[in-house]
Amino acid sequence: MKKAAKAELTNTVKTQKKNKLGIKYYLKRDWQLYVLLLFPLAFAFVFKYLPFLGLSIAFLDYDVVGGFEKAEFIGLDAFIEVFKMKDFYVALRNTIVLNGLDLILGFPAPIILAICLNEIRNKYFKRVSQTVLFLPHFLSWVIIAGIFYQLLSPTTGYINIMLTRAGHDSIPFLTEKWHWLVSYCLIGIWQSMGWGTIIYLAAITGINGDLYEAATVDGAGRWRKIWNITIPCIRSTIVVMLIMSLGRILGISFERPYTLDNPLVRDFSDVISTFVYRVGLQSHRYNIATAVGLFQSVVGLIFVFGSDKIAKLMGEDGII
Repeated sequence: MKKAAKAELTNTVKTQKKNKLGIKYYLKRDWQLYVLLLFPLAFAFVFKYLPFLGLSIAFLDYDVVGGFEKAEFIGLDAFIEVFKMKDFYVALRNTIVLNGLDLILGFPAPIILAICLNEIRNKYFKRVSQTVLFLPHFLSWVIIAGIFYQLLSPTTGYINIMLTRAGHDSIPFLTEKWHWLVSYCLIGIWQSMGWGTIIYLAAITGINGDLYEAATVDGAGRWRKIWNITIPCIRSTIVVMLIMSLGRILGISFERPYTLDNPLVRDFSDVISTFVYRVGLQSHRYNIATAVGLFQSVVGLIFVFGSDKIAKLMGEDGII
């Protein structure tokens, strides 16, 4: 007992000395770790925080030659000009429609795929399937667009050649806007659903196996286990991913619509990212490009806070 009390007293004294020394003690003890920490902090500062200074371009008559020194303050003129452009509302509509379809059709796809992969009992087949499904995520959209133009082209595409040889009419997958819309969504789901399963598979792996064993004893089949155990246990993960997806409702990538674009479907394929590239960057109107980007970020932030609030009202944890 005396030894235990003495050891406890010694630990207490050491703790008090450490608290008195404060940050100097930890810097001296773990300085190698702090040096390593400087690199990611520097990266985050340079590429994540310094660009915030560029947001001022939206309120300036900015020119590359003159720089910030000769740029005159114009207030909200750039935003007013953007909101008067007809093409901006077309791009905004297309962005919301395409992202909305991706959310409705593409969001459940990785969840369903992760559940299916989890039910596979053959480990070798499961690993091969995961590798094949993950592969499209690592392909550039330039490569993906080239592949599908070779497959879906009206005259030289492999699929349409097979259809015409079978006596059917060719289908304008990428040259008629409604067919293009369906093709765009399906190609996006194919490219992203394999990679999206990683998070859901990790969540499923964390489910307590005793729940499945108890369900088996009670006579539950495979579908009943999925419905009553798997899906409820990953519900919080689904809600978090949904909130993040809603936050990106206006944040569409540039590569996918640009590489699948052509003049025949411009009414559907012109989105905010391509609008910024065409009007803001190609025309050297950087304040317009920055104003549209800031508008996207603000709306995305509102969606994140709104969806997080709704999730908390429904009893979920949310992300904030």
